[in-house]
Amino acid sequence: MEKHQKKFHFQEINWIICFPADGNTGKYRDYDVMLVEVKKSHARKAKLGEILDESKIDQNYPHTVGYFKACSGEAAAFMPEYLELREIRTVEEFWAFLNALNI
Repeated sequence: MEKHQKKFHFQEINWIICFPADGNTGKYRDYDVMLVEVKKSHARKAKLGEILDESKIDQNYPHTVGYFKACSGEAAAFMPEYLELREIRTVEEFWAFLNALNI
């Protein structure tokens, strides 16, 4: 069975958090993830907790977050096919979203 990255698109700020198929254990805040800023076509590795503490996320709840595994198009035509879409009002709701998807 092929393993895929699990990706979460924070629609209002157009950021994607990519979780590797395996390798992370323990508390979510310590997970190694990739942050993609779609408009800037910029990606960087970071700890999930550091990303969620950034003001664009932390000070701008609620966020519409779409979960997906693949998408089509480049940054200008970014069109993910969401498997699930949720409105997240707190970081705790994001943890619950991750739990529901067995991240």
